[in-house]
Amino acid sequence: MEILQVKEADKVYGQKETAVHALKKVSFSVSQGEFAAIVGSSGSGKSTLLNLIGGLDVPTGGEVVIRGRNIAALTRKELTIFRRRNIGFVFQNYSLMPVLNVYDNVALPVTFDRGKHVDHAYIQELLAELGLWEKRDRYPNELSGGQQQRAALARALANKPALILADEPTGNLDSRTAIEVVGLLKNSCQRYNQTILMVTHNEALAQTCDRILHIEDGVLLPKRVQRTYVEDSELFSGRVRQTRTEADKLQMENGSRDCRGKGRRQCG
Repeated sequence: MEILQVKEADKVYGQKETAVHALKKVSFSVSQGEFAAIVGSSGSGKSTLLNLIGGLDVPTGGEVVIRGRNIAALTRKELTIFRRRNIGFVFQNYSLMPVLNVYDNVALPVTFDRGKHVDHAYIQELLAELGLWEKRDRYPNELSGGQQQRAALARALANKPALILADEPTGNLDSRTAIEVVGLLKNSCQRYNQTILMVTHNEALAQTCDRILHIEDGVLLPKRVQRTYVEDSELFSGRVRQTRTEADKLQMENGSRDCRGKGRRQCG
């Protein structure tokens, strides 16, 4: 089942000679339970695309369809309600309310939805799963960066949204904590059949996702011809231990075949 469909999405800032084409005819879809990464250089259009999908900005052309609804066609009030019920956000700077403890921060999106019952059992399950239940009464300034990002993830999951958008969620974290947070995102994706789109500059972390969407100059690139092999899937110190392209792997295999039957001196 496709949760998200982006159809020929354009985004232009400015007009005439000052116009900047941030996105150009971007089209793709994401299925339920999929964990996809959006990668690209600075200024490539990654965050612009995430803002369009999250309903924080409106496309100049094209459609963004979530759960069968074109969010660009909604009124401001309809969009606010739809976004609150269907989209969860995880930001680089955590964006936790400093005057609320962990539990109240996580429950906050649900309390905004008037008439909606707060599922305390579910929030307790989330906090326990993310290792925060014992810290539920603490305030954001009493938590480490990794703990704050886990609280932000729990808040994003609290409304059981159709889609979670994570904008550089590991940008302010050290490599070890970054790996931990991405692991929690992946576990949440699997445990709750959650759909996640993550913007990241870290290629090694992107390799752990189900799919990579590569954007450059506002254009979604086709699938790369050279697929990266991950020799050791364990991430160590924020990077994959060893990766080789198909060309490198083929060259090694050809070299091994050429050496068969030859002496060690001939093969070096």
